[in-house]
Amino acid sequence: MFLSFLFTPWILLALPLLYFGLPYVRNWQIQDVPGPWLAKFTNLWYLYEARRCRRYLTVHNLHEKHGKLVRIQPNQVSIADPDAIPIVYGHGTGFLKSDYYDAFVSIQRGLFNTRDRAEHTRKRKTVSHTFSAKSVGQFEQYIHHNLEQLTSQWDSKSKQAQQNPRSGGYYRFDALHWFNYVAFDIIGDLAFGAPFGMLEKGADVAEVRLSPDAPPTSAPAIEVLNRRGEVSNAIGTMSWIKPYAKYLPDPFFYKGIEAVKNLAGIAIARVNERLAAAERGEIQRVDLLARLMEGKDEGGNQLGREELTAEALTQLIAGSDTTSNTSCALLYHCLMHPEVVKKLQAELDRALPSSDVPTYEQVKSLPYLDMVIQETLRIHSTSSQGLPRLVPPGAGVDLAGHHFPQGVVLSVPAYTMHHSKEIWGSDADEYRPERWEKVTERQKQAFIPFSYGPRSCVGRNVAEMELALIVATVFRRYEFELYQDHLETREGFLRKPLGLQVGMRKRQAA
Repeated sequence: MFLSFLFTPWILLALPLLYFGLPYVRNWQIQDVPGPWLAKFTNLWYLYEARRCRRYLTVHNLHEKHGKLVRIQPNQVSIADPDAIPIVYGHGTGFLKSDYYDAFVSIQRGLFNTRDRAEHTRKRKTVSHTFSAKSVGQFEQYIHHNLEQLTSQWDSKSKQAQQNPRSGGYYRFDALHWFNYVAFDIIGDLAFGAPFGMLEKGADVAEVRLSPDAPPTSAPAIEVLNRRGEVSNAIGTMSWIKPYAKYLPDPFFYKGIEAVKNLAGIAIARVNERLAAAERGEIQRVDLLARLMEGKDEGGNQLGREELTAEALTQLIAGSDTTSNTSCALLYHCLMHPEVVKKLQAELDRALPSSDVPTYEQVKSLPYLDMVIQETLRIHSTSSQGLPRLVPPGAGVDLAGHHFPQGVVLSVPAYTMHHSKEIWGSDADEYRPERWEKVTERQKQAFIPFSYGPRSCVGRNVAEMELALIVATVFRRYEFELYQDHLETREGFLRKPLGLQVGMRKRQAA
C-alpha cells in the first residue's frame, strides 16, 4: 500500500508538506520566538534577504519591532543582547560554527571556515604567530611603501586639478576605487610578496591561475571579491544548494560561483609565483606568507601547499575588503561632519612634522584619531550580520529569558549591537567620535567589529595599524569636498559602500 501511495498524485501534496512541516515540528522549542511567518518553515525567506544584499538591515528592523529575540530561520534565532556575546562566541562554551561556513570553502578549509574545533585549534596555532607583535612591526614597511604610492598618485592628480581653472582646484573622483587599490596592494605585498600593481595602474586587475600549472589570465580582483562575498553569503543560508548554485538561472548565482573560482585562482597564482621566487633565492623578506610558511602545529608540521594557499586566500579576503570599506566609510562620515575633520587635522598637524607618510609609532597613540576609527567601526559595521553558531550537545543554554536546546543556531547581530539606543543612547545612529572619550562597560561588551573570542579576527593588529596609517596619511596631506549626502551600501559577507564621489586637493599647509 505504501508503494502505491508513492506513485499517486497524493505524493505531490505530501512532499511540500513534509519539506516545510518537518523543520517547524523539529524546532518546536523555539516556536514562541517572534519573526517572519515564513522563517518558521523554510530557509527560503532568509536566502531571499541575503540575495537582495540587505539581510543585516532586515534583521535590525525585526529586532526593533520584536525585541531581543527574532527567529530568522527554522532553526536559527538572532539575539540582540550583549550578554549573549561571551556565551555564543566566547572561550570554552562549546559553540561551533554552523554549516553557513561551508559555503565559503573553495581551495580547502582555512582558519575562517573550519568548523571542527580541534582542526581550528591546530590552524590557529600555526597561523597566530604570523600576527605576533614582532611580526606586525615588520609588516609596517610594506604598508608604508604602498601609501607612498598612493600619495604619489593623488599628488599628481591634485596638481592636474590645480592647472585646470574649471576644476576649482579639486580633483573629482570616486575615492572608493583608490581605497580598494591601496588595500589590495598592501595585502598583496604582505601576503604574496608583491603588490598587485593596482595603485600603479589605477585599475582593478590581477593575475589568475585556476591551478598551479594553468596558463595565467587576468580578472578584476575587487569585482571578483565582491561577487564571491555576496554569493557565498546567500548560499550559506541553505548550504546544501552549493553544488547546484552554478545551474540556477539567476546570474547572481552562476556569476558568483565563477567569481569563487577566480578568487581562488588569484591566490593560487600569487602563492605559486611567491614560492617559485623563494626557491630561486630571489625573495628573502619577512611578510605574511613567509610567516605562514614558518608556522608549525603542535606536531611540528608545517602547512601544505594547498593549506598554505587557502590561508593566504583568507588573508587576501580579510585584509582587503574590510580595510577599504572602513576607510571609505570613515572619509564619508568625517566629511559629513566638518568639525570632526577640523579636530582630526589639528591633532595630526601637532603630532606630525610633515605630510609625509607617518610611522605607526607617531600615530598609534593619538586619541582623537583612535576615536574617529572606533566610531567608524561602530556606525558603519563592515561586518554587520550575526555570525551563526550551533548550541553544543548537552542541556542547551538559557539566553535573554529563553531556553535554546542543542542544535539550534544562535547569532548576535553586530549592526544591531552597534546601533542600539538602549546601549549607546538616543544618538546611537549619529556619527560622534567624542562618545569614545568615556564608554561604559556595557558599550565595550557590545562593540564587536572584529567579532569575539577564539574565532575573532586573527589579523586585528595589522588591520588597526593599517587603518591608523591610511587615515593619518590621507587627512594630514589632503583636503576634500563631498559631492553626495548618502553612502549607499550593499551587503555580501561584509557591508560594502558602492561609491564615494569627492573632490581632493593637497592641503596648502602640507
